[in-house]
Amino acid sequence: MSNQAKKDQTQELIKETAKNLFFVKGKFDATTQEIADEAGVNRTLINYYFRSRDNLVQIVFNEAQKVEQQKSKIIQDSGLPFKEKISQFIEGSLSTSLRYPYLETYIVSQINKGTCHQKDIEGNELEKLYNDIEKEMELGNIEKMKPIQFVLNMISLLVFPSAIRPLLMENLMIDDKEFDKIISERKEIIINMLFKN
Repeated sequence: MSNQAKKDQTQELIKETAKNLFFVKGKFDATTQEIADEAGVNRTLINYYFRSRDNLVQIVFNEAQKVEQQKSKIIQDSGLPFKEKISQFIEGSLSTSLRYPYLETYIVSQINKGTCHQKDIEGNELEKLYNDIEKEMELGNIEKMKPIQFVLNMISLLVFPSAIRPLLMENLMIDDKEFDKIISERKEIIINMLFKN
């Protein structure tokens, strides 16, 4: 293996380890040393490849944002019927929640710190989404409410269980495997709560 390939592989390993600690295990304050230990590399390599922990965090955050933006693209780009579009968005969101349970919580914590900004959807796209929701309400497919309330309902049903995962697991006495199964079964339940027909 060439030196460049080895370098790329080590960089990727460090990034994946950081993602795993932040988004899978929810250890947002993992130190450079903890990331290095988990990756099985020397701590100096993290500074060598990424200059600083903050820089590594920013790179990992940007990649996390891309995952989020791809989900939003389903709603923006697809010419599918509204319910099908929402159904695909829900599916994408749930599979992201299964892969990275703490992703949204992490993004919120970074926005609160003022270190990162998150915008998944442009104003004109939002207006289009609200218009689509209003049309569906006129057709009687969705309960009448302000379109933003529909969006809040959908996001709450999708994100909240993962956002408080450890609390739910402890109080409902379920393990990781069981929790993942519950999350993966939520698609139909959410669709049936959001749509009348």
